[in-house]
This record gives sequence, structure tokens and C-alpha cells, in this order.
Amino acid sequence: MGLDDFVTTFSTYCKQQFGERVQKLTLDASFTCPNRDGTLGTGGCTFCNVTSFSYALGSGQSIATQLTEGKQRLRAKASKFLAYFQAYTSTYEEYAILQQRYDEALNSADLVGLCVGSRPDCLPDNVLDLLATYQQQGREVWLELGLQSAHDTTLKRINRGHDFAAYVDAVTRARQRGLKVCTHLILGLPGENIAMHLETLQKVLAEGVDGLKLHPLHIVDGSIMARAWQAGRLLPPTIEQYAASAGELIRHTPKNVVFHRVTAYAKPPDLLAPQWCSSRWKGLIAIVDNLANFGGQGAALS
Repeated sequence: MGLDDFVTTFSTYCKQQFGERVQKLTLDASFTCPNRDGTLGTGGCTFCNVTSFSYALGSGQSIATQLTEGKQRLRAKASKFLAYFQAYTSTYEEYAILQQRYDEALNSADLVGLCVGSRPDCLPDNVLDLLATYQQQGREVWLELGLQSAHDTTLKRINRGHDFAAYVDAVTRARQRGLKVCTHLILGLPGENIAMHLETLQKVLAEGVDGLKLHPLHIVDGSIMARAWQAGRLLPPTIEQYAASAGELIRHTPKNVVFHRVTAYAKPPDLLAPQWCSSRWKGLIAIVDNLANFGGQGAALS
């Protein structure tokens, strides 16, 4: 048995929508972040070293070149693709530049839509209107919002630069335009436990959400958290702890919510800890085992 037996995965969703597999093509469009460029701060979130979270196909290359190379690499897996603007904050730029880069990504018949990663505090109305326009044209559009936690004390501790109210405002305005929202959550942040993870989930579900991405906290070189870990002040979750938390969140999530991801990994030497995050499969296998033993998506709601 695999994850699809227990969870409404993004792969399953795409097959239902398009009748075949759709592959995301990760892009680096040379965006930045207000938490790094001095607008909010320069240090970024305490967990962040973007090179560990973004496996772009060719930083510094044009969007068209990155897409061409990505399609060549993944053509055996799919014939339809989504342009995934992942690196940094992909709505944090002048409107004309955003439109040009989104349009360039969609300038191909086999590109069926966009996934755009952003922060709740970087979503002006005109950018949401632009994304809604693509959706009205029949494109698949997902707005991916990095929230990480609904607890303001945690958001302050990890230097997010926004509070939960900013997330509520962003989701409200996005959903008013009919945009699909996928919310990113990190499990294992300092000071948090399963009960707090479930509180975050309930708050996110209450605001309305179409998709979720779950990430284990992992310590990467160059991040502020790396110094705390090296000093022995921070322990990332064990694989057992993470699988238990992820499993509980999945069981408390309605089946109509699409899980774009339930775990993540990083590559050495960027990854410092935990070592199980260096494997693409270890976390996934642990979660599937947990779901097989205790129930899959929505089981706690029935």
C-alpha cells in the first residue's frame, strides 16, 4: 500500500482533473523576500536557507530555458506540466514583472497552469486579480502560502515577520476570487507539540483551504536555527515523532482537501539534522505505516 491508499494526494487530484499525470516544474525566477531584502529584515526566517528548500532547475537561467530543460528531464513521467514558482516569495515584485514571468511560463501548450509560492503579507489585490485571470482562462492555478504555524508566539520566535491575522486576510481575499489555496505547515518547530499542530490545522481549516503541504523541521547549514542546533539548544523531530504528528493531522483533515506533500527532504551538505530527512522515502514510509495502523485522511472526523 502507498500514500494514495490513505490520502487525497495531488497526483490523484491531477489525474481526476486532467485524466493523466501532471508534473510540477520548479522554477527560480530570481525573486527575493521582504524578510531578507531589508523591508522586514535581512536574516530571513530562522529555519531558512533557501538553497536547501528550492531545487530550482537552473538559477539565473530564463524561465523558458528552465522549462525546456525540466520537460526534457521529466518527459518520461508526464506530458502535461505546472509551472511552480517556488524560490523565495513569488508574488513579491512589480506587477508588470510578475505578469511577464507568469506569461512566459504559460507560453506552451503543455503547461496547464501555475503554482505560485508566497507569503500572506505579499499579496496585493492586483496580483490576486492577475492569478484569478489565469484561472478564468481555464488554467490550473494554486496559490501556495507559507504559514508554518497558526500560533503567533511561534511565528515571532521563527522571525516570520507576519502574524496569523495576515494569513486570514490573505486567504479571505484569495478565496473571494475563487483561487485555490495550499497552505504550508512545518511540524516540529521549537516549543510546539502535536496538540499545537492540531490547533494550527483547525484554524487553517476554519478559514477554508483547498490543499496542504506538511514539512518536517530540518536544520540546514546557513540558517539561524543551525547555530542553536550546534549549541545543543534545539532538537528536530525524530522520524517517529514526525510520522505521529503528520498522521494525526491527516486523520483530522477532510477528504476534499488535497495533500500536495506530506514530508520533505534536504540534501547534504546543506542538511545538518535530522539525518532521516536526507532520504526522499524514509519519512513517507513512516507516515504510510502510521496511517495503515491508525487510519487515513478524515478517519478522526467520522
